[in-house]
Amino acid sequence: MNNNPIGVFDSGVGGISTLNELTKQFPNERFIFYGDTKNAPYGSKTPDEVFQCTQRVMDELLAQHVKAVVIACNTATSAAKPRLMQAYPETPIVGIEPALKEAIDDGSHNILVMGTQLTVHLPKFQTMMAKYQSDHNIYAVPCPGLADYVEGGMTDPAALNELLTTLLAPYLDKPIDGIVLGCTHYPFVRDAISALFKPGIPVHTGFEGVAKQLRHVLVEHDGLTAATTPGDVTWMSSEPDAVDYYQSLYDMLKK
Repeated sequence: MNNNPIGVFDSGVGGISTLNELTKQFPNERFIFYGDTKNAPYGSKTPDEVFQCTQRVMDELLAQHVKAVVIACNTATSAAKPRLMQAYPETPIVGIEPALKEAIDDGSHNILVMGTQLTVHLPKFQTMMAKYQSDHNIYAVPCPGLADYVEGGMTDPAALNELLTTLLAPYLDKPIDGIVLGCTHYPFVRDAISALFKPGIPVHTGFEGVAKQLRHVLVEHDGLTAATTPGDVTWMSSEPDAVDYYQSLYDMLKK
């Protein structure tokens, strides 16, 4: 057993959506969330730049004696996770990737995958998509500006609708039957995305898969907490003034 906290990080606030699911699945664990708001978004950076940013975050979290780290960012997982695992071999690291397989297992055949420019163009996702393209229609859509909207406070629904309509216009007449949110920022605007398509289309975030991976590595390393009381969340950021926004988003998800 290990009562040390679990580190969770993202380029900004998006990973709070993942954190919310993890606190449900691991109610007695302590979490430290680190938002690299100063360097957000990662999706417009090069893989080397993303790796450098994530190294700094890892060092900050390890200084807090975390027992495992969750990369709650699709872009950072795709661009940096293998190098981080090499750089920090003693630390269990769990990532998140677009839940394309989850959508296919759910029976979808015409799947919209929304992600950052870097995520959808990196070989990791391209290889995954190629595996299923022969018998599925997969529409990978880079969404510049969408993570920025979430980071900026989500104060203008009309601007959001205009942005989404522009980004998704080529796909609104497609028979979409599954939507994959391949960036942890996007669940915060899930309702606005769903509103552009016919009702009832399943939306996949990949959060359950992350929770399963985390449980696996904690069990493997005898890392589950022995605590029986509710855990808590500590906030950290490369922009300290941002932590109040983190807390407000987390509270919103908990309602």
